[in-house]
Amino acid sequence: QVQLVESGGGLVQPGGSLRLSCAASGSIFSINDMGWYRQAPGKERELVAAVTSGGSTNYADSMKGRFTISRDNVKNTVYLQMNSLQPEDTAVYYCHANVRLKSRSYVTVWGRGTLVTVSS
Repeated sequence: QVQLVESGGGLVQPGGSLRLSCAASGSIFSINDMGWYRQAPGKERELVAAVTSGGSTNYADSMKGRFTISRDNVKNTVYLQMNSLQPEDTAVYYCHANVRLKSRSYVTVWGRGTLVTVSS
């Protein structure tokens, strides 16, 4: 009923930048929180950043000052600007959204993920 499609991942050198995008589509009435999680090889999925429909943001401590999350409520899209990337940022990045459907029920939706590799 709702799909999240991520884009913008890829290979970047240490110190470089990437911008991830995630667009939601489907039977959407409204979207509450949107955010990004990541999962590195052999590790659990962790929160990167989240943003409410009102624009309040929350970041994991290790991302503060380097990553910026934003959203476009008209386009139902969330962005993650990642600067000063380091090899430890290498992971699959997943988009996440808490969506209220046109049926007025609520669902939590995940994207398929986009791989970010930081390497020289």
